[in-house]
Amino acid sequence: MQQDITVQELLRLHQERELTLVDVRSPGEFKEFTIPGSLNIPLFDDRERAEIGTTYKQVSIEAAKQRGLEIVSAKLPAFIREFQALGPNKAVFCWRGGMRSRTSATLLSLMGIRAYRLTGGIRAYRQWVLQTLESFELKPKVVVIAGHTGTGKSLILRKLAERGYPVLDLERMAGHRGSIFGQIGLAPNNQKMFESLLVHELLRYQDRPFVLMEAESRRIGRAVMPNFLAEAKTSGIPIRIEAPLEERIRHIVQEYRPQEHADACLAAFRQIRRRLHTPVAAQIERHLLDHEFEEAARLLLEYYYDPRYEHAEERYTTEPIRLRVRHTDEAVQRIEQELKRLF
Repeated sequence: MQQDITVQELLRLHQERELTLVDVRSPGEFKEFTIPGSLNIPLFDDRERAEIGTTYKQVSIEAAKQRGLEIVSAKLPAFIREFQALGPNKAVFCWRGGMRSRTSATLLSLMGIRAYRLTGGIRAYRQWVLQTLESFELKPKVVVIAGHTGTGKSLILRKLAERGYPVLDLERMAGHRGSIFGQIGLAPNNQKMFESLLVHELLRYQDRPFVLMEAESRRIGRAVMPNFLAEAKTSGIPIRIEAPLEERIRHIVQEYRPQEHADACLAAFRQIRRRLHTPVAAQIERHLLDHEFEEAARLLLEYYYDPRYEHAEERYTTEPIRLRVRHTDEAVQRIEQELKRLF
């Protein structure tokens, strides 16, 4: 009842919602990088994996196999129950399509549970991601949502996505908001995970007339967008959002929740403190220490973010469409009007 399956077949069935993907690697490996939409039912936890690896290197292959068998035997009933709770069609994978996924598929088969095994494991999937991105030709026109810090660009994109518009939410894929404070309250993804999330979204929207994205720099936290996407952004249609200062301050405090992450906000600020005039930097730090976050945000916008934006604002091949709005809901409505006019 075990059957090997290629990356392309696996992704097609998963997209058609006919297959549940199960990563049987350790939780640490899963956290670092996996196939989007996968569940983690590890054959070995992080400690057990390390123990088996040490045994493999310091004793022998056979000793490592024997220890692995002892560990699996003890947890087999719970392992099987987790798979029984899933839908009828499942596929398991490990790093190379080797011992862990083969063992998992065999055990499931013995219990009458059908499971595909990904040929080549997640390494083969990673090769597919790299090859796809390397040869990718983006067909939709890119519409770039730009604007000063605090204009709610990410929230605007999320609201447009909820209304069915094609959105590349790069900050969500990166797990980072793109600024020195961007990691606060989030779990940044590495380049592998970012590219995995990105490639599926690109393929999803390849036949749409346009796709929306934020005016990000190439580096977003730990991730870097591919050259073709950066070039498509520069030659895209920019829509610049202009919002009142008080609305921007309100949005920043709502988005970053500094009252819940006061220490992280202070630590992030101290990384850029030297770039500010000393008296202003001292004021901002005092506001952060006193939990006066609105005032800290106001000074950061006035003396740090706004001047840097004006100096480094990206140049596009077409003149930006400027939308002066009072809040993000109005921005969404105005952008919808522009999209209808353009497409």
